[in-house]
Amino acid sequence: MRATLETLGVALLIGAAQALLSVVGLAGLFALSTPVAVAPWTLVTSVYAHGSVGHLLANALALLLVGPLVERRTTRTRFHAFVVTTGALAGLAQVTLGSLLGPPVAVLGISGAVFALGGYLLAGNVVSETLFDRLRLSPRVQLVLFGLVAVVLTATTAAPGVALIAHATGAFCGLVAGRVGLLDAR
Repeated sequence: MRATLETLGVALLIGAAQALLSVVGLAGLFALSTPVAVAPWTLVTSVYAHGSVGHLLANALALLLVGPLVERRTTRTRFHAFVVTTGALAGLAQVTLGSLLGPPVAVLGISGAVFALGGYLLAGNVVSETLFDRLRLSPRVQLVLFGLVAVVLTATTAAPGVALIAHATGAFCGLVAGRVGLLDAR
């Protein structure tokens, strides 16, 4: 549970920095938005930053549910790298694809990474592995299936202001990573 708690600690530190910077009107300094090249550090900071205390608490609860289960299978370094990478990819997908579908928005939060951790658990367990081996689905069919599962998982969180593209991207990345055992320390 150490890496999960460290991740929450970073989110709390970023939250405290956001609160301090909001006093001088710079709270948005951590938010990921397009063009990314203007503030590339936000690929990482946006993963740990949150829009409100409630947002942070909801993501913290979800992380506490799935994080320790993934931690049992991997190393601290791999866990942190997975959280940052999947969180950044999810945020990048949200701001890039989201701007094609509507007005550009900034994105904050670790939920894309949390969906990736959940997807990892879903596709990377013994039951799923056995099922996939027995069904002998081609890699292409598995990717389509993962895409559908990611959309279904994302639909469960649909609400105004929720980064649905980020959730779907995180879930898809986690499902693929879980299927290939990317984090498993052998």
